[in-house]
Amino acid sequence: MIRTTTVPRPARVAAAMVGVAGVIALAGCSTGGEAGDSAGAPTTDSGASTAPSTSDAASYADGTYTGEGSYATPESVETITVTVTLVDDVITEVEVVGQPQKAESKQYQGQFVGGISEVVVGKDIDEISVSRVAGSSLTSGGFNQAIEQIKSEAAV
Repeated sequence: MIRTTTVPRPARVAAAMVGVAGVIALAGCSTGGEAGDSAGAPTTDSGASTAPSTSDAASYADGTYTGEGSYATPESVETITVTVTLVDDVITEVEVVGQPQKAESKQYQGQFVGGISEVVVGKDIDEISVSRVAGSSLTSGGFNQAIEQIKSEAAV
């Protein structure tokens, strides 16, 4: 008679018992969690819906702030200076000045500067996250970096 199992029977029984105990323990946790989640889901959602009011609570002092941001292009690292005027956390004016190192960067920064005010003026500073403006996508990284600097400076 040839036995094909190499694990002794007591070890297999012990492993099976540990597996069953683990399933029971997880079932107990998941039953309570599901009941709690089902009953508590609207409450949790209500809490999530109040999250915007938390961001409403974030406040910045009115004024004009300047920040710098940098971003990498395939040829160089570029820097821009962003000046923003805030009134009640809303951007009322924006100015972006670039210091392009390469001709291609000058072109894209120019496009970005030409289109950024349409994207951010009139918006809450906490709600803006620029990804692409007038075909310029890399400049946005430097702009967002400067905005974060301005937010930390303007925070009340």
